[in-house]
Amino acid sequence: FAVAAGERVGLVGESGSGKTTTALALMRMLKPPGRIVSGSARIGDLDLVALQGPAIRAARLKTISYIPKGAMNSLSPVLRVREQMLDGLADHGVRLSAREAQARVEGALAGVGLAASVAELFPHQLSGGMKQRVCIAIAMMLDPKLIIADEPTSALDVTVQAGILDLLLEVQENTGVGMLLITHDLGVARLMS
Repeated sequence: FAVAAGERVGLVGESGSGKTTTALALMRMLKPPGRIVSGSARIGDLDLVALQGPAIRAARLKTISYIPKGAMNSLSPVLRVREQMLDGLADHGVRLSAREAQARVEGALAGVGLAASVAELFPHQLSGGMKQRVCIAIAMMLDPKLIIADEPTSALDVTVQAGILDLLLEVQENTGVGMLLITHDLGVARLMS
């Protein structure tokens, strides 16, 4: 499949069909014995499959980002939201003054409809929808070219699901990022892609 800049593509299948495995392969996060046997995954001139060592980490968040289906379990319980948001920037060599870091975090949180005060909270102090919004903000911190949203509304109640889907549409349309939406829900796929 191909995902153009500014396009949303839905990857639909029943549970166990390999949707998340496909996402993890694209992110180069498959755990052994999983492995990529052949093929390519290109973003521009960059072949994600051919990347080795540090180049894999360099591509994550900057070229390709992943919004996990389990926001409840994807945030560290011992770090404040601010630290988790800035961690990816530091890992990519982005050095910011305290004022710049605060502005970057507040801007990212505002972009997903959260108050600046959320930066000082721990994940257990957030609702499920707020955690998912934080994960979306983290995924967008380095303006990637492709976002993989893996069942972004799983484990959320219906009204929160609608808000998260609206937010993903808004973020994607405002930034022009390509989006691969993974879901087993044909209604969500039809709405989003």
